[in-house]
Order: sequence, then structure tokens, then C-alpha cells
Amino acid sequence: MADELAALRRRLHQIPEIGLHLPRTQEAVLAALDGLPLEITLGEQLSSVTAVLRGGTPGGPAVLLRGDMDALPVTERTGEPFSSEHEGAMHACGHDLHTAGLVGAARLLAARREQLAGDVVFMFQPGEEGHDGARYMVEEGVLTAAGPEVSAAYGIHVSSSMYHKGVFVGRPGTLMAASAGLSVRVIGAGGHGSTPHRTLDPVPAACEMVLGLQSMVTRRFDVFEPVVVTVGSFHAGTKRNIIPDDATFEATVRAFSPEPLARVREYAVQLCEQIAAAHGLRAEATFHEEYPATVNDATEHAFVAQTIQELFGEQRYEELANPMTGSEDFSRVLDRVPGAYVFLGATCADDDPAAAPTNHSPLARFDDSVLSDGAALLAELATRRLTAT
Repeated sequence: MADELAALRRRLHQIPEIGLHLPRTQEAVLAALDGLPLEITLGEQLSSVTAVLRGGTPGGPAVLLRGDMDALPVTERTGEPFSSEHEGAMHACGHDLHTAGLVGAARLLAARREQLAGDVVFMFQPGEEGHDGARYMVEEGVLTAAGPEVSAAYGIHVSSSMYHKGVFVGRPGTLMAASAGLSVRVIGAGGHGSTPHRTLDPVPAACEMVLGLQSMVTRRFDVFEPVVVTVGSFHAGTKRNIIPDDATFEATVRAFSPEPLARVREYAVQLCEQIAAAHGLRAEATFHEEYPATVNDATEHAFVAQTIQELFGEQRYEELANPMTGSEDFSRVLDRVPGAYVFLGATCADDDPAAAPTNHSPLARFDDSVLSDGAALLAELATRRLTAT
């Protein structure tokens, strides 16, 4: 199936869609699953596809395999012959590979369904990139789509850098960080840039807040309690000689447990409000939690690592020493059922993993020859886990 899966991935790459509503992607997935003995349910609040494969043992357990489908608001600059057809949208995180790989797993398992000691739920999910699509699918019953709640859940995330092609990477326990967002509006009184003393200039105060947030991390948190605060958006003014009425910025916040995240909420809001007050201004600071930490069940992670090594060889698996500060809404599933999530190196063969453009870059490229291994691993995990249950 290697060529078919690569062709599917490249077609998906050309039609990236963002958010919870992905009609063309959903249509492509349904076409790719057509003819398989699946019970398919479409999402109500989002363009999800839930497909159930009934195994040869009626009333047996069920496992879940997940692939996310949405793209990013990025304009592609890779020069690939199958580049995005849509300005401002790109599969820069590899979700097109996730979707194609899950289709491959569905085909492999459907061909052997009489040998399965239970059922498999295939979770084709929109809205991973900040839209919490997994939460909507859990609310709409993806975990009980086969009947009883699934016994375990597995997923794979490809990486365009850091890891050599074909190498699987994971760790037991916390794998990825929890995430939250901080939105701040600094409200002043605008006027002419030549007479700042006759205005209440929000720009210097907002800049002070950005720097203050970095000092907050280093001075109010233990160095062994990792917290990341990154301001990725800052907007103020329309022209160099006009002092604006307000300035806004947004930050992403990462931590590995709920307690430091709650403290960031308290400290960051307080810091912004009080810096504004010191300048005679007012700040509206809003903190909103997003995804919880992604935590691999220790037993399930050991099972996944062993399966990788037995399928592909010991050299194809590496264990991470530390969690990653990225976040993932597959955490919603792993909060409910035991399971594991692993990374798969998809760095292009001619690229140095240490220097290759990272996921989310407009230059990110992925070697889709890894699709077969990803599909094979997902199918084998489902088969073995159902047999062991």
C-alpha cells in the first residue's frame, strides 16, 4: 500500500483545511475508506469521522487508533510539487501523514478482521491545532463508539526534524506539556507622537509586560519546575507618529502539571494589571487553559516500545530523557483511558535532523515513505492489545 498511502497523503497536503470543519478532508477520508467493512459515524459539531471495525470475536474489547486531520494557518514555502493549493493554509505539522497512516491501518486490519479478538475504533479528528477537536469527539462518544469504552488508545505524531527517518521516539509518563493562553489588552489614551506627555501611551507599558513575563518565569518558578511563556503576537498602532489607544499581545504558556499552570495564571494576570496601573493605564488580561499534559500510561508505553522493537528492530526505538514542551489534545483521550503516544521521525533523507525545518515551519517537509511503518505499527498494536485483553 506504500504508493497508495503516499498518493493519499500528497492529495491531502494539497487541500489543507483549518479548524473543526474540514469538508474536503472528510470527503477524501470517506473515499479512502469506501468498501471497507466499517461502521462509520460523522461528527455533529465538527467534520470528524469515527469508523468501527468489528473483529471476529463478538462482545470482545475495543481499542482506539487516532489520526488528526487539520492544517495550520501557514503559507507553504517548501517548493514541493504537491504543495498546498491554498494561500495561508499548510499541513506544516504532518497531520496529512497521520490521516493517511490511519487509513492504512484500517485497510490492514479490515483484511484480517476475523483474526481480531475484538473491535477497533478509528478516530479521524479535526481541530487538533488549538481547537480542542478531541474534546468534541470524546463528548460525541468516540470512546464508546464500539459499545463499551475502549480498553486502550494509541497514536503517532510525525516529526520533520530532530529524529532520523523511521525512528520511533517516546517515554513513559509525561510526554508533552499542558498548554494555556494569555491574552492582554493595554488600554490608554492615544494622541500625537510628538507630545507623548499629553497621552497615556500603552506601547511602552505593553513592552514592559512582555519582558516582565520572562523575568516572572525565572524569578518566581524553581528552575526544576519548567514553565515556558512565549509572546507570539503583539499589535499596536497604525503609523509611527500616532500613539494608539491600546496595544494587545498574546502568549502561549506551557507547564507539565496543573499546579504551576495555576500559578502562572495568578502571577501573569497580576503582573500585567499592576504594570498598567503603574503607568496610569488599565489592562484586561485573560488566561485560558487549553490542553492538559499528555501522559503515557507506563504499562501501555512499555507495550508500544516492545512492539516497535520486535517489528522493526531495537535500533528503531529511542526513549526521550525529558518531556517535550509541545502540547496535544490526544491528552483528552489519555486522560480517560490508558494508552500511549509516540513520535516517528519523518525527516527527509537529504536533510540533517538537527538542522531541518521543524514542524509548523513554512519550510517543513516530511518523508512519506514512513507511512507504511506507521500504519503497520498501529495495526499491530491493535491486534496484540485485543489478544492480550
